[in-house]
Amino acid sequence: MPNILHITASIRGDESVSNRLGTKLVEGFAAQHKASVTRRDLANNDLPFIDADRFAANLAPHADRTPAQTELAAIADTLIKELQAADTIVFSVPIYNFGVPATVKAWADLVARAGTTFKYTENGPEGLLTGKKVYITAASGGTPVGSDMDFMTPWLKFFLGFVGITDVDLIAADGIMGAGGEEKIADAHAAVERLAA
Repeated sequence: MPNILHITASIRGDESVSNRLGTKLVEGFAAQHKASVTRRDLANNDLPFIDADRFAANLAPHADRTPAQTELAAIADTLIKELQAADTIVFSVPIYNFGVPATVKAWADLVARAGTTFKYTENGPEGLLTGKKVYITAASGGTPVGSDMDFMTPWLKFFLGFVGITDVDLIAADGIMGAGGEEKIADAHAAVERLAA
């Protein structure tokens, strides 16, 4: 049975445009492929930020971790297992102040683990989470996706590529606080419905 990982990041919960788009996509895919769904809400899970002790714990081999390091590394272990188990990842994320929410950066810092999600080679880093498909459902109040002021979507795509996930599609409802916002949201929902049909 295929596994879908739905990662959400908006502080607006069920009222979030990016969350609603992602949920519609996930529900369509799950019904179509009889897939299991794992949900990870970054906005409400209080992910820790990396500090020196947590960084060392995340890099320490499992067998060599102290009890304190095992506790510190537990959340990263869980997040990495979710990624490894997923065939499809739906990433629902808003643009906050031109970039990703801080919780998305915290998540990225936890799952970027040398030797597990990527490795260093003589030709540079190589991602290890290959063979996965990602859909990003994005929303912004005023930032046009793909513009010079959009630092969220290129950063997220680059990070996913860094860990080996390069098959990424983007569905965006952007600039929704301006003129035609409702139409932009409707267009994004129509795009999701076509994908999930």
